[in-house]
Amino acid sequence: MSRVGRMPIAIPDGVTVTIAENNLVTVKGPKGTLERVLPEEMTIKQEGAEIIVERPNDLKRNRALHGLTRSLINNMVVGVHTGYQKNLELNGVGYRAIKQGKKLTLHLGFSHPVEMEDPEGVEVEVDGNKIIVKGIDKEKVGQYAAEIRDKKRPEPYKGKGIKYADEHIRRKVGKTGK
Repeated sequence: MSRVGRMPIAIPDGVTVTIAENNLVTVKGPKGTLERVLPEEMTIKQEGAEIIVERPNDLKRNRALHGLTRSLINNMVVGVHTGYQKNLELNGVGYRAIKQGKKLTLHLGFSHPVEMEDPEGVEVEVDGNKIIVKGIDKEKVGQYAAEIRDKKRPEPYKGKGIKYADEHIRRKVGKTGK
């Protein structure tokens, strides 16, 4: 039995979960509403203040979907209740980020500034050399943070670039003279 899949999902106060036909799960909370169609093979039941996900049999596909389905529902519940956030840091001389409306402008040592439009449901804040990506959908927050980081990944010699705040860059020794 899947360790992740068999754990019940606790529904906090202020969050309502609706399970419609074809496993359409709608989660409403203080931060917003998320909706997702989940695999039809899984049985999703609400018992009191908990959601339980069950699988019909032990086929490999169903075992894989069991934990996935439970994690997706849990991410939706956590997202509408507390939200998600990714912190990025800019390291490098002259590297800076500017936020104007829904547009993020990055100056990363290129001959041109890099402009990025915030996706729907994701909010970006800039605080000095820190970029904070917030939202209720874990997938969108992580994807947009990865796209920002991809514009200038940290390099191992000087550590310049955009990195996650909790990321450690393995440094390399540069050239040595004779």
